[in-house]
Amino acid sequence: MGFLLFSGGTMALPAHAQAPLAPVQPSYTVALTAYNAVPSQTDESPFETASGAYSNPEIIAARSQDLAKELPFGTIIELDGSQESSDGTCGFGVVASRIGYRVIEDTMNAKFTKRIDILLDTKADYATADKGMKNAAQVLGICKDITIRVVGHVDINRIPKTQAELAAFVGGPKALALK
Repeated sequence: MGFLLFSGGTMALPAHAQAPLAPVQPSYTVALTAYNAVPSQTDESPFETASGAYSNPEIIAARSQDLAKELPFGTIIELDGSQESSDGTCGFGVVASRIGYRVIEDTMNAKFTKRIDILLDTKADYATADKGMKNAAQVLGICKDITIRVVGHVDINRIPKTQAELAAFVGGPKALALK
């Protein structure tokens, strides 16, 4: 048996060989809910996430503790609500314009599993059938079987502050829509 060893220099691929494919970004199927930065829905520090970041309702998301390895702090995700359930518990389509890309910077209570919780503002601006108002988090409700895709990572000390900045950082298809 013989071994062939190449050192120094590079080896060119034959003309018929294809360039390596870009790495496939992981995706996960989760339940999706929303929360507000208020003490009754967080801990005693509602304006600070588990990572120490400011609770910015435009870009922050929390993940259940069972997803910590797959979605560490700084992970940028894109949520796909196209498979929205029709059971009336999910209002993804209604609040989709408030979701965009999200950065994982918070952790949920240990009782939840396979779940993403997006931070939304507390403004109650959705009219209900009985002429009342509902907060965006209430309108979203509980969405089952939502696909999330990992689209990047950001240093937790340099998190973009707006959806436009986050979309530009990712450079994805939503970047043009948010400009």
